[in-house]
Amino acid sequence: MSWLYVVLGAMVGAPLRYLTDRAVQSRHDSVFPWGTFTVNVTGSFVLGLLTGAAAAGAAGSDLRLLLGTGLCGALTTYSTFSYETLRLAGTGARRYAAVNVVASVVAGVGAAFAGAALAGAVWP
Repeated sequence: MSWLYVVLGAMVGAPLRYLTDRAVQSRHDSVFPWGTFTVNVTGSFVLGLLTGAAAAGAAGSDLRLLLGTGLCGALTTYSTFSYETLRLAGTGARRYAAVNVVASVVAGVGAAFAGAALAGAVWP
């Protein structure tokens, strides 16, 4: 039964990633991959929130499978992040590539901590 939670979450996460990426990227006239950056930081925040909720006993294993593995697993994308970074470097936009790596890691980890902190405030 666990696999069903993962599938259901992924059925929402994958189209949400695509639609969010297209919506965000269409608003920027830049080679920087804002869409992928947005979904990865958002997913990191949700995972931090879910981790904090689970630590407080407010999120059971079914919810972690649905949201953590399914939704966030399909929403976030390390492979696209890697591809876009390589593409930037390969087309001469090395500064954008470096900014993408540093900003994605810092913002992603920061968002995860922020989500965990929020969970700690909501579920002490």
